[in-house]
This record gives sequence, structure tokens and C-alpha cells, in this order.
Amino acid sequence: MYFFPSSSLIPYPLSLIPHPFPMSLNSSEPMRVLLLTDEMFARHASHDLHIAGYFPIVEKNLALTWKRFSSLKIAMVIIDKIWSAEAGIRFCHLLRNQGSRIPILMLLEQGTVTERVACLEASADDYLLKPYNKDNLLALIHLYLKPVSELKEKLRFGELMLDLTTRQAVRKEQKIDLTMKEFELLKYFMLNPGQVLSREEIIANVWGYDYQGESNVIEVYIRYLRLKIETNDQKRLIQTVRGVGYVLRET
Repeated sequence: MYFFPSSSLIPYPLSLIPHPFPMSLNSSEPMRVLLLTDEMFARHASHDLHIAGYFPIVEKNLALTWKRFSSLKIAMVIIDKIWSAEAGIRFCHLLRNQGSRIPILMLLEQGTVTERVACLEASADDYLLKPYNKDNLLALIHLYLKPVSELKEKLRFGELMLDLTTRQAVRKEQKIDLTMKEFELLKYFMLNPGQVLSREEIIANVWGYDYQGESNVIEVYIRYLRLKIETNDQKRLIQTVRGVGYVLRET
């Protein structure tokens, strides 16, 4: 049994959305972004998403949303951690436990290490600091909802393989599920094997926007990526270069 706060669903009608707009895969409809946030953030975000050509859906009843989630055909979920409290975390877990790979963006107040760890443990892909910032929000949404290349490309480094189509890693025949941010981070390392990458380079190439949070966000994400690709006493692949950054290499 899961408890969620209550209210109502507020979709924007398709007829009001300008053309051209970002299309859902295999569909002529615009991509739908679900907002599980407080009223002020939802109002600003809905307006800007609408102008950018997305289909924003504001939801305040998480229980009702969960019951009809599949019928909403959501492309991305944005959850306010403070507004939703533990219900938002449980919502993330429910999605991932059912095998959903829909991008999840978590809104945080301070962006402390504790908050970011909770975000990653809930299998959210990324986070955004409040108060509302239009440019940062749209940049993240564009990043996560950009079309996936139809080319079946695979990157390899030693016994590690990364499928760019399925966004899944494999090491010693063991499949590894990654969040989208973990995937982008690992891809960047595998495109630059043996090269020491500074924190600034990682932020610029993986986050893809003018990041203004704490620099140790990288340490948090790398910690969780290591837990997934370096299990069962396997060799460490992502090495720390003190005072500089990180490098993908075998010891």
C-alpha cells in the first residue's frame, strides 16, 4: 500500500500547442511531460513547456496518476522532492520496479549531498535546483528527450560494453541497467578512454548546461556508477586522479 497526496489532473489541450513541436517516438503527438510539483513551479513550467512545444500535464494526485500512468503516455516525469515528500521517492521506485526507463528529473531545494544521494537511490536520472529557472529546465528536458540514434552502435573498453541504442551496459555477460545520467557519464568516459577528464570537462559534456550547483555532484554520480559496473571484486575502471579529475583505464 502506497500513500500519495491528493488533488487533480490538469492537462493542456493539444490544440493549443504550437507547431513544430517535439514529437513522441513513433507518434505524431508532442512529448508529454508530467509535473508532480508545487503550484508555483507547475504554473511557470507549464507555460514555458507549452511555448517550447511540449505537452505539460500537472498532477497533484499521485495515487490517481499511478493508476492511469500507462494511459497518459508520458515521455518524462518531473517530481518535486519537498512537495511530494516520501511519496515522490516511492513513485520513482514504482516506475523503476516495473521496468520503466522514462527519464525522471527531481527538484531539490539545496542540492546537498544527502539530497542528491536520495535522488540517485530513487533511480532518478538527474536533479534541478529550485527556484524555477526556465533555461536550465528546458536544457535538461531537451537533453533527455532528444531523439535516440537509430544506428546500433556499441562502445567497448576491455570487458565492458555499452550499447548506445538500448542504453544498457554489459560486463562479463552481466547486463547493467543505467539511469540516463549514468549512461551519459559512462558514454563520455568510454569515448575518451585513457584520457584524464577534469571535473569541468565532465560537467560541460555530460550535464550539457550551465551547471551552478556544487562540484561534488560528480563524485556522487561516479560513486553510484562504480557500484554498478565494478561489482563482485571486479577491477576498478574509473580511476580518480587526485586534484585533476577521473580517467577510464584498467589497473
